[in-house]
Amino acid sequence: MATRILAVDYGLKRIGLAISDALGITAQGLHTLERTRLEDDLRHIHDLVEEHAASRVIVGNPVSHEGGETSMSRQVAVFVEKLQRRLECPVELWDERLTTAEANRLLRSSGIGIEKRRRARDRVAATLLLQSYLDYQANERARSAGSGTGAP
Repeated sequence: MATRILAVDYGLKRIGLAISDALGITAQGLHTLERTRLEDDLRHIHDLVEEHAASRVIVGNPVSHEGGETSMSRQVAVFVEKLQRRLECPVELWDERLTTAEANRLLRSSGIGIEKRRRARDRVAATLLLQSYLDYQANERARSAGSGTGAP
């Protein structure tokens, strides 16, 4: 049985958050955390893990389009290291290329105003990040199950 996964879209001003359903099929956006102090941000994420009984946290890794390290991905790596020390569950980096751009595209096409889009962008990006992770995991499970049946 799958368990809940918390997704974190780390930013310098805001942190987008999303949680999976208990079956690990769908992602739902949570509130966007306005950044204050790192210590407060870490405590807030710890509390969310506890509240939702998350068994894993994934954090968007903002690598370059070519997949290389960026200044932001180095900052995220430091954040992940500190978060991992706080939590008992695993914390994993997940490629977030294009999630913010896709979130902006979806929000623009929704017709909502600029200010509402700005507030929703990080939550939507975290939701897209988590959904891509959940879809990948489902595909891997299906591939593993298929390989055990002797199918070509």
